[in-house]
Amino acid sequence: MSSVTLKQLEAFVAVAEHGSFSRAAESVFLSQSTLSAHISELSNILGRQLFVRENRHSVRLTPDGERVYPIAKRILFDCGELTTLFNAKHNGNRLLLGASTVPSQCVLPAYIEMFKKEKPDIRFEIRGGDSAEIHRLLKEGAVRIGFVGAVMESNGYTYTPVVNDKLVLITQNNTHFKQHKKCGVLGKELLNNPMIVREEGSGTDRTLDNYLSGMGFSVKELDISARVNNLEAQKQMVKRGIGVAVMSELAVNDEVKSGEILKFEIDEKPLIRKIYMVYKNDISLSDKEQAFVSQFVRED
Repeated sequence: MSSVTLKQLEAFVAVAEHGSFSRAAESVFLSQSTLSAHISELSNILGRQLFVRENRHSVRLTPDGERVYPIAKRILFDCGELTTLFNAKHNGNRLLLGASTVPSQCVLPAYIEMFKKEKPDIRFEIRGGDSAEIHRLLKEGAVRIGFVGAVMESNGYTYTPVVNDKLVLITQNNTHFKQHKKCGVLGKELLNNPMIVREEGSGTDRTLDNYLSGMGFSVKELDISARVNNLEAQKQMVKRGIGVAVMSELAVNDEVKSGEILKFEIDEKPLIRKIYMVYKNDISLSDKEQAFVSQFVRED
């Protein structure tokens, strides 16, 4: 009986992720006929049909293919880790990072600047998304180290708090909200206004939902005018009076100082969430990755 090969698994994963034989072939630098042959061989070895054609240009996994996919990904990931373990030059001078919105804009730049002073030859490749997306990228091996605003999968991951981030409520700077500010109104008293909220899966959304749950409410009960995945869009909508928003204080400090928006403490006790550095426990960090990680480890 023939054995499954890494080339077959690479071809299979490429087609599964691109949904197209032609695009998959381009991504792994194979001719379409060679890639198709790898898929056919794998299908014959396993005795299962792995893909079904949806139309002329796209395919999707069969139920059997869906069972094979995570195993194939894990095998390819582990092979990559084996290469990293004994090859200090793996990935050259690249550091593959993933960061959710607030960390990518308000935390990571300063640390990258500091690290590049010590190692100017390092090249960073940073992928974005909400906290849930960063965890997915870590799981798939697309990034090696992540920065997120929420702990989502404590088993199998190492989380290191790097920054305490306070959430505040921001409003348009107008007479109505200035009067509330003068009277010492708290942000929680303004949550009945139309809201501009972050995408589901973001650390901010999860922290707000946990806070509201403690008061017997949920984000879904708010009067949501819009959900956005962009901090600047969220701030612009608040400035225009479309709604109020709960945001990271780190992300709005400049606009508050310039008077473009007003800031309200959400409650008597500050609403604090941590921003974490995270990586998978089962990876072996290279020397350069370990050096980068070490600057976030602080003695108590």
